[in-house]
Amino acid sequence: MPALLPILALIILLMTGCNNATDSAERMPPQPISGDDICHVCGMFITEFEGPKGQAFMQSHSDARKFCSTLEMFVFLQQPENQTQLRHAYVHDAGVTPWEAPKDDAFIPAADAWYVVGHDRRGSMGHTLAPFSSHEHAEQFAAVHGGEIITYDDIDLELLARLGRHEGAAMPPTQWHNKSEE
Repeated sequence: MPALLPILALIILLMTGCNNATDSAERMPPQPISGDDICHVCGMFITEFEGPKGQAFMQSHSDARKFCSTLEMFVFLQQPENQTQLRHAYVHDAGVTPWEAPKDDAFIPAADAWYVVGHDRRGSMGHTLAPFSSHEHAEQFAAVHGGEIITYDDIDLELLARLGRHEGAAMPPTQWHNKSEE
């Protein structure tokens, strides 16, 4: 039995090392969006449209799936076959980059962002979720453009469908979370 202890310790050490390598490799940095990049959902050229963009890294791919709007990204991510495959996603921080042409250095983790929905700004496909790294910036945006502040965990297919059907600002904020309706 004492001879097995060093072997077990070596196996545990190797397994721990492999897990740490996998964890750090899973968090890919955001990729730049070039003029040739097309939206993974609609096929439109991403940089031809205003508003925050998104990108998602899936389990089976090392390259990002890029999206022309945060709405398009979340519709993709909320599909059951994609929910379990997501490693992580990024969105532009609308508090630090121009709405008209978001910059690559303004990507933030999507799961950490605050989102304003129901505002009066448009993205590539109409209404889109406006992401912010700080709650204060989200409040400032909502004070000027209207809307309600939500978190990543509040985003679901019902909310996304409402955004798509009602073009955002046309819907009273009290209806964003009323899931018993319809």
